[in-house]
Amino acid sequence: MHPRASRLRLSSEYGEPSDSAGLVPWSYVDDRMATATHYWLSTVVGDGSPHVRPIAGIWLDDRLYFGGSSRSRWFRNLADDPRACLNLSEDSDRAVILHGAVAALSPDAVLASRLAEASNAKYHFGQKASDYEKVDIWVFRPRVAFAWRSLDKDRTRFDWDDYEPPGAPRVISSRRARAT
Repeated sequence: MHPRASRLRLSSEYGEPSDSAGLVPWSYVDDRMATATHYWLSTVVGDGSPHVRPIAGIWLDDRLYFGGSSRSRWFRNLADDPRACLNLSEDSDRAVILHGAVAALSPDAVLASRLAEASNAKYHFGQKASDYEKVDIWVFRPRVAFAWRSLDKDRTRFDWDDYEPPGAPRVISSRRARAT
């Protein structure tokens, strides 16, 4: 189910149009997320401070799938607090920003096959479905997204009416992340 589009809620001093003409279509965001090779992931450190780093990932079905080392700061942050923000920041006039939550999961054979196929098309890593079936990966599910193609008139907010934080067969605990 695609998200509902609306105008950003900005103060009147920004001159934001009141109608829905010219809103960014979800297909624009979906395409940008699918073709990006890197994403900026923001997580929350235990003391409440933000932590940002670039990651690689696969965008499928309005979700970003990614992996990484259990020794990394962002991995430990997500194990303690699943809230995250993703953005594409190559061009501030064409921003895509997503807020949501992340969970760890072990993909089933169908998802593992889709991830391997998408990864090989995008990154040319030579992944096999069995590579994804052997490891935990993270899945980011957006709750709200923001996009614009210019800073002037088409700033758009997307909300998922059916949002639920991503479920997972297993969530990686911070104790496990720190032990490995």
